[in-house]
Amino acid sequence: MSSEHMQIGEVAARTELSLRTIRHYEETGLVIPSARSQGGFRLYTEADVARLMVIRRMKPLGFTLDEMRALLEATDRLDSGEESSPEDREELLEQLRGFERAAQRRVEDLRTQLSRAEEFAATLAERLTRPSAP
Repeated sequence: MSSEHMQIGEVAARTELSLRTIRHYEETGLVIPSARSQGGFRLYTEADVARLMVIRRMKPLGFTLDEMRALLEATDRLDSGEESSPEDREELLEQLRGFERAAQRRVEDLRTQLSRAEEFAATLAERLTRPSAP
């Protein structure tokens, strides 16, 4: 991992999140800038960007901020390199499995919604190509 720091504008461009959204995630404790410049600007690392990408991917699936926090805490603990008991590790992995199952269900729900939306759009297009009755 590089020790190179980025300012919030670059992070926003890379994550396609607004500055306001990134600041909101900071205020809620989901992502904390790794450092501050001498001028007080937020400075982020690749790890911070990766965290924001996890959040960005969870948002359209309807995960709450608390669920995002729980997932990030679980992955942080798994990735920390700290020794943990096999029971603790299995509990963390089970949390991740639960999130994976929830994500799969939500993806299927979105596919169903998309299919219905496409059917509706096709119905409208068909209606517009039909000659209207006098």
